[in-house]
Amino acid sequence: MSESSKSEESVIAEIASHYKAIIELLGEDTSREGLVKTPDRAAKAIYYCTRGYRQDIDEVIHGAMFSSPRSELVVVKDIEFYSLCEHHILPFFGHVSIGYIPGGKIVGLSKLARIVDMFARRLQVQERFTTELCVELQKVLGAKGVIVECRASHLCMKMRGVAKQDTTTVTIAAEGLLRHDEVLRTQFFHSLH
Repeated sequence: MSESSKSEESVIAEIASHYKAIIELLGEDTSREGLVKTPDRAAKAIYYCTRGYRQDIDEVIHGAMFSSPRSELVVVKDIEFYSLCEHHILPFFGHVSIGYIPGGKIVGLSKLARIVDMFARRLQVQERFTTELCVELQKVLGAKGVIVECRASHLCMKMRGVAKQDTTTVTIAAEGLLRHDEVLRTQFFHSLH
């Protein structure tokens, strides 16, 4: 039976059973007062944090596309996001800034934040997240160009491994006019500071 044919409750219950087993493998007593409900809580949290897999971009946009004769750069900066590193299932988080040149249509500004969340709420690497977001925005907006800058902190680098607390990773992806037009790119980066 595929996940799509299972109810949300049954998927969460199955995930909880795996969390219980993991906690026990770590040497903890899952009947201890503080841990009795932890498998259920953890299952609900991971299900919520990966809800992007169960979202559709057309439903996220929900008709919030509007005709516009304008073709100047639109920039929405510092959209916060939270994601999970696909290598360690530890959080990474930060801000995304988006610039686009309308191709006859603009989108409701809140929809850009919702699209960021849709792609962030998956097991990800930041590089793919940035690129997927840029490519999908170019497609769904019908924009003449899109650029995305993502700045993030990764707990897999802070809590384990090299344990470097002050690192920030920056990734950039661009499509259309914003991929090659240095004047537009400069205008975008200038607007961020």
